[in-house]
Amino acid sequence: MDAVPRAALPAPRSSRPPNAPATPAVDLTVVIPAYNEEHRLRPGMEEVCRYLRATPHHWELIVVDDGSTDRTAAVATEAAGGEPRIRLLRAPVNRGKGHAVRIGVRASRGRRVLFCDADGATPIEELAVLLGELDAGYAAAIGSRARPGARIEVHQHVVRELLGKAGNRLIQAIAVPGIQDTQCGFKLFDGEKARAAFAQARTDGWGFDVEILRVFRANDWPVAEVPVRWAHQPGSKVGLLDYAKVLAEVLRLRLRREGREK
Repeated sequence: MDAVPRAALPAPRSSRPPNAPATPAVDLTVVIPAYNEEHRLRPGMEEVCRYLRATPHHWELIVVDDGSTDRTAAVATEAAGGEPRIRLLRAPVNRGKGHAVRIGVRASRGRRVLFCDADGATPIEELAVLLGELDAGYAAAIGSRARPGARIEVHQHVVRELLGKAGNRLIQAIAVPGIQDTQCGFKLFDGEKARAAFAQARTDGWGFDVEILRVFRANDWPVAEVPVRWAHQPGSKVGLLDYAKVLAEVLRLRLRREGREK
């Protein structure tokens, strides 16, 4: 990790038509999906904003409340009251993380789009490493807990960890060969390509990452898998049955592709 050069955010666009509004272009959109995250959301938002305020570039933070039944929306609204670059989008009912991320990405305006989890399991500082990969020509850079150089600072329970590793091996075999960790919730995309990919996406649940990566591969948009720091956070929404749900969604994606090819 230390050998990877740290990249600055892309320079903001400076040219605009005469008499155009003075609203600056958005260099980076950060999307945070949130479902019943009233306790973990505010600290995560504060870390993201603190990091981005230290850059000279134009950014926005979109929080998507996925039909929460607690104070998630109120927490985001309170944070937005002191930071105009925060936007809150709300889904009327809970449909899943994939649906929430899709809402946020499609509403984004950034030249680059990052989605990250509300719990901050991967520190926002790891964004710099992913930006370096897009600067080098990749269309997407995805955080990985499985690549050499990744640092797992707090491990999951051993059963979860074993299930995750087994699931990733199956996902590689079925859907995205060569990508060792599809499920890390820290991914950066070229903005236009992300909006195009998520416009095609249909997976509402945890397996949405795989569908998006398949869209990128189908379009020959290069994806870099980047080792990052990661720490398991208490209060995870991923239950043991969700591992089976991800695999079921991936199998549906595979069958859908085979059906189109016939």
